[in-house]
Amino acid sequence: MALACGVSVANVYFPQALTPLIADGFDVATSTAATVATVTQLGYAVGIFFLVPLGDRLSRRPLITVLLAVTGLALLAAALAPATGALLAASAVVGVATVVPQLLLPLAAGLVADDRRGAVIGTLQGGLIGGILLARTFGGTLGEQLGWRAPYLVAAALTVLLALVLHVALPNTAPATRDRYTALLAASARMLRAEPGLRRSALFQATLFGGFSAAWTVLALLVTGSRYGLDSRAVGVLALIGAASMVCAPVAGRWVDRHGADRVSLWCILGTFAAAAVLTLGAAGSWVGLAALAVGLLLLDIAVQCSQVANQARIFALRPEARSRLNTAYMTCSFLGGSAGSWLGIRAYAQTGWLGVCALMAVLALLALVVCLTGAPARQAGTEPRSGTLAR
Repeated sequence: MALACGVSVANVYFPQALTPLIADGFDVATSTAATVATVTQLGYAVGIFFLVPLGDRLSRRPLITVLLAVTGLALLAAALAPATGALLAASAVVGVATVVPQLLLPLAAGLVADDRRGAVIGTLQGGLIGGILLARTFGGTLGEQLGWRAPYLVAAALTVLLALVLHVALPNTAPATRDRYTALLAASARMLRAEPGLRRSALFQATLFGGFSAAWTVLALLVTGSRYGLDSRAVGVLALIGAASMVCAPVAGRWVDRHGADRVSLWCILGTFAAAAVLTLGAAGSWVGLAALAVGLLLLDIAVQCSQVANQARIFALRPEARSRLNTAYMTCSFLGGSAGSWLGIRAYAQTGWLGVCALMAVLALLALVVCLTGAPARQAGTEPRSGTLAR
């Protein structure tokens, strides 16, 4: 399941490393080419809201298989796109259909005991974050060697292969509810309004993930610009360094089981502030700037993935019978925040350069700190450390 999370979610993120290549291929501005990554993330948020609730209504195995097949076809269409308009349309479909990790996470959470949920979510989250980070290495390296269309073609083949493997490997689970589809969509919105723990987790992750998306979306423009003059492979190398952080996700899961989600969330905010401070040195150029980018992005990756583990452990403990709907509300907010972060990051870079992007990260982390320190729900399930078993 962890491997499947990584392979499938990579389809949303490898376009971030291809921005300069797409701009050259279609002879358009880099800001226009960067819209491909933003549209894909926005499509992911739409897919989470409209498709993930079906995980509580339908058997997840055939649903996952169909979604992966659709993703494979959309990736093929993107590889063959004759113009930016067709590429944007195909990218939106890729984002909408690539919600498989958000179906696998609730499935895994329901297969284990309460006192192991944090560790298991951390394992899958490690695979997912590894896919996010290694996707940029994959896209940047392959795109630089064979052109920007090559990563889309390879991703299409891998996604179809993954569909076949998961169709055989996944357990066949019974639906958790027989509610109508419209009722499922309404339930996600109602839960967001009714559950303070869910609302806090969603707002917290939307802000941190917005800063994460801003930094990674703009990174390709920075390192391929006049300050560094490198190619897209440099983005891949930086992502490869950051991928070492995926081993922290299982550790974060154990921390959540031991110390509680709120404490881990506070650590993640402090880590994000530290990352923003280190990343400001990336504006210096030369080897000093590259070293700062590597260290800062590693800190940022660790902070965001650990916060994801903490938040999902918190929300999956709220209503076990409605985990897909809880995850729908949470992840929709998270990726809306990510899409907004990408959009704001591009504009901050155009107006004030890399330092403006770092300032944006710091402001979003400050908002997350406000969310973390105010309105804490009183001893909700999954927010307190366990003693013997998970607190209820």
